[in-house]
Amino acid sequence: MIRQLPDLLIDPVVRLALAEDLGRAGDVTAQACIPERVRMKAVFAARKPGVLAGISCVRLAVLAMDPKASITLLLRDGEAFAAGTVLAEVEADARAFLAAERTALNLLGRLCGIATLTRAYVEAVKGTRVRIADTRKTTPGLRALEKHAVICGGGVNHRFGLDDAILIKDNHIAVCGGVAPAVRRARAAVGHLMKIEVEVDSLKQLDQALAETPDVIMLDNFSLEDLTEAVRRRAASPFGPVTLEASGGVDLSTVKAIAETGVDVISVGALTHSAPALDIGLDVLPD
Repeated sequence: MIRQLPDLLIDPVVRLALAEDLGRAGDVTAQACIPERVRMKAVFAARKPGVLAGISCVRLAVLAMDPKASITLLLRDGEAFAAGTVLAEVEADARAFLAAERTALNLLGRLCGIATLTRAYVEAVKGTRVRIADTRKTTPGLRALEKHAVICGGGVNHRFGLDDAILIKDNHIAVCGGVAPAVRRARAAVGHLMKIEVEVDSLKQLDQALAETPDVIMLDNFSLEDLTEAVRRRAASPFGPVTLEASGGVDLSTVKAIAETGVDVISVGALTHSAPALDIGLDVLPD
């Protein structure tokens, strides 16, 4: 079962989005066209098949505008659905509900899109032992929700931010004067619970990294042949176990071949920076 994000993390994002949409005067269209205290019933329905993520955004957006609304969530995050599936049923004050509609749909469609794309990558590498991971290439302000959507799709999270793991990239290496000094300085600066990953762009740098025994080595834009050789060198290394992560040049047409080289993790920026929003609509029900 997919762990659910606490409302405490979702609610500020939803309220900020609502405030952006309501502007200085609120929903002037609903206020002009709909009498006060009119209630409406509607459902959130999928126009295309996908994987659910962010359904709590619907609940919180509607309740923020109408605390007395009745909301029934019919699926849980992580569940797959077919086109036409009803995801949630709502009865609420019409003015309030329509003011919340776009925020709810924007967030739900965005997060379902990420979960659905992630599931496609996970299915593409089925039969291998590789894990599909996200990156920090997320929408500013939405990282917690977008990384949750990756989990809903069957992927795993890379580091959340700059503070929860060390990732030594090419620019760090250039400033430090090489792979070895960069890893040594990092290890000397942090406690035993902080993982260290170093990015390498050649087999020569891989050998240097293996000798320093970081927790993870990122193989950046390696060819399939070099990925296979990196796995072989890791197996032959006398320096201890290390996780190998492939990154760069990954899409749905290449991910299976990359997985078959024997790497442990494949990180895919496209999961969050290029996932199309899933088409979900709001259908008003007759009285």
